[in-house]
Amino acid sequence: MTPDTPAPNTPKTIVLIHGLWMTALSWEYWVARYEDRGFEVIARSWPGMDGDIDELRHDPSGIEHLGIEEIVDYYAAIIAELDRPPIIMGHSFGGAFTQILLDRGLGAAGVAIDSGPVKGLLALPASTLKTGFPVLKNPANDHRAVPLTPEEFHYAFTNTLSDEESLAVYERYAVPGPGRVLFQGAFANFNPHSPAAVDFKNSRRAPLLFIAGGDDHVAPASLNESNLKHYRKSDAITELKEFPGRSHYTLGQEGWEDVADYALDWAVSHATQPAAA
Repeated sequence: MTPDTPAPNTPKTIVLIHGLWMTALSWEYWVARYEDRGFEVIARSWPGMDGDIDELRHDPSGIEHLGIEEIVDYYAAIIAELDRPPIIMGHSFGGAFTQILLDRGLGAAGVAIDSGPVKGLLALPASTLKTGFPVLKNPANDHRAVPLTPEEFHYAFTNTLSDEESLAVYERYAVPGPGRVLFQGAFANFNPHSPAAVDFKNSRRAPLLFIAGGDDHVAPASLNESNLKHYRKSDAITELKEFPGRSHYTLGQEGWEDVADYALDWAVSHATQPAAA
């Protein structure tokens, strides 16, 4: 067995969950790298977001009412069909969904990258609020799919890149995002039955790693640190790794290999550890 070949007792599948304003295409580099290491990789877009990106940009009506519960249930169904628990990795809102799925008892290990907030995080950083303003400024966007302009995308995702570099990323990956997801996340603390809720005291869930970028505007390191602290009463393994100088576009920003390798190595090394009794 080579060093890069998964051992028999480790998960053989990785489920990748993207965030708002993106599709599963945003994982393209990670998919290839993880498949080269011998893993089966499942990277599917949110319900209704598969297919041609240009068509989705032209007509996003099919995802206008998409919400958190529907998305999480979709990935839960995918995971339920697997013959052994997978590693679950999510970026941005996908990181919040990863936390919810682990809380449901799914997955062998989870990695929340630049994670969006779950219910219970009260003080959101100013930059986080600014990135959500294009949607939250209009209550009607709760039932719309809202695109970012190139300038808004540059601030939110690619603030460490030049205008030209950012535009190239925007043209390849950016799509309208269902506003309902952002409204549900932003106002989770006012909803007693929020789909963004997790049990922070759950000691039986799988190990969870937070990965934060030092220059991230959407999910600054301080937001990830706050999320981590909410799990302090759980006996389940919960850790944080910060990568300095990285933006919210950490999946494709130069040096993404370091982030991808750290995420997988951590997940593999912790996935076989049993949950707390």
